[in-house]
Amino acid sequence: MSNQKFSLFLVSLFLLIASVELSAQGSKGNYNFLDFNQKPYYFGITLGYNSSNYRVQQSKNFIHSDSIRLIESVTGPGFNLGIVTNLKVGGYFDIRFLPTLSFAERNINYAAVKDVRPPFSRQIESVFVEMPFQVRYKSEPYNDMRLFVLAGVKYAFDVASESRTRQSTELLKVSPTDFSVEIGAGAQFFFPYFIFSPELKFSHGLGNVLIFDKSLEEANVIEKILSRTLTLSLHFEG
Repeated sequence: MSNQKFSLFLVSLFLLIASVELSAQGSKGNYNFLDFNQKPYYFGITLGYNSSNYRVQQSKNFIHSDSIRLIESVTGPGFNLGIVTNLKVGGYFDIRFLPTLSFAERNINYAAVKDVRPPFSRQIESVFVEMPFQVRYKSEPYNDMRLFVLAGVKYAFDVASESRTRQSTELLKVSPTDFSVEIGAGAQFFFPYFIFSPELKFSHGLGNVLIFDKSLEEANVIEKILSRTLTLSLHFEG
């Protein structure tokens, strides 16, 4: 599935969940919201599905390569499991910290020059410990529902990096650490005992995660690799 089709699927799923939950709320007013609004902070858990790939920039050596004619990143699936910590700042802003364990898969495909070598790919499976810090802005509540947008930064460390390196000395190497910016949007639905928040979020890496190795042709034809992730999360808070 292409990245655009996958994004459309996630947006459609998000809108479906939001419409179902909003219909369930009916017209009973903001009664559940008033109870949660008294809390200065609360905690929760988050479950998510992620779609990750790389933004690959070719190096000047790519033009002179005798065997590689195309490099592309293919989106891979993954899932997230984390903890939510939410601190209210006034009536409309939250500061959020969501330590998360994220399983991700990214693939880089190489198309080779005909009769020189067959096409090949490098699959990079990662287990990230992520530390996202976010600021969230929320709308006025309506029928125990409110919308929100968010922005933040995220630090991630790949705990599977060392084992992956031991498995193969010829694997394209990427840094185990990454730093990203994030933007997203979602909705809160206030129930008597918890808040249900579906959220769609996009993360883009700021630093080059490629570990350059001139002895590896797969790395020699690449100038820069930036991470990108689209995540659909379901938060259960309260």
